[in-house]
Amino acid sequence: MIFSWYRKKKKKYTRKRTSNSVARIQARLFIHERLTYWNQFYNFSYKRVFIKNQKTRWGSCSKNGNLNFNYKIIYLPPHLADYIIVHELCHLGEFNHSKRFWNLVEKTIPEYARCKNELRTISQNGFHQQLFRSTIKV
Repeated sequence: MIFSWYRKKKKKYTRKRTSNSVARIQARLFIHERLTYWNQFYNFSYKRVFIKNQKTRWGSCSKNGNLNFNYKIIYLPPHLADYIIVHELCHLGEFNHSKRFWNLVEKTIPEYARCKNELRTISQNGFHQQLFRSTIKV
């Protein structure tokens, strides 16, 4: 009797492997590679990199020095993925969106304003959901 209750609870709380597991692994490899490349220009130190399935963000940076990225970044055009990675990397130097922050971003991404607007347009149109659906064939 106790064992059947335990099995039900265990089944309920065990994490299911989702179809995005492979995409998360690919995203982790891609993001680490690009972070290594872009950080050679900045030499910032960061603690951990998390790959998440965020609904409204492409990336974020914590006060502790952790970087978070949406795994769907791998479906974006390379220039936008690089912009997101550099954006979050620059938050390690300037934890705001001041002029100094944008100067840091501009150091390696001179067309950052165009990328920012393109990404905003994509996000407003629900692009990452449409893009994700169109790239995975079930």
